[in-house]
Amino acid sequence: MRYNKIRKMDISNGPGVRVSIFMQGCSFNCKNCFNPETHDFNGGKEFTDETIEKVLDLCDKDYVVGLSILGGEAMHKKNIDGTTRLAKAFKERYKDKTIWIWTGFLYEDIKDYEVFKYIDVLVDGQFKEELSNPMLRFKGSSNQRVIDVQKTRKQNKIILEEGEEVHA
Repeated sequence: MRYNKIRKMDISNGPGVRVSIFMQGCSFNCKNCFNPETHDFNGGKEFTDETIEKVLDLCDKDYVVGLSILGGEAMHKKNIDGTTRLAKAFKERYKDKTIWIWTGFLYEDIKDYEVFKYIDVLVDGQFKEELSNPMLRFKGSSNQRVIDVQKTRKQNKIILEEGEEVHA
């Protein structure tokens, strides 16, 4: 598994100041994706235990409210083990900070993944250029959903983050 980059102070991918890691590799290749350099599974840098420690150490600042995991595709079968290890380690160390993950997959298709024990918010669905809107918060197109994962798991139905709407 590989990753593309780490941002130590990100204010655009989730609420507040966050640390973001962009996983390497995506098979969706959405037209006009904002991160095409992350599509090649062979690009980027090797994702190791040291990478996890680096991310966790960057999150150890009072002003950092959480971790954002993007891509590429964090939930791809080539990346899910590393994504899960990172999310688990993060939640073990930072119980009061949040994890947000972006994926082109739909929640319903991957809801049994172990990683959902640890994440707070999932932005799901592929970016669709014809539904693109730069005014949307935390998503690129109106078909994507910003899902409260823990409420969704408890109620066994999709619960969107407060104030979110979906237009397909």
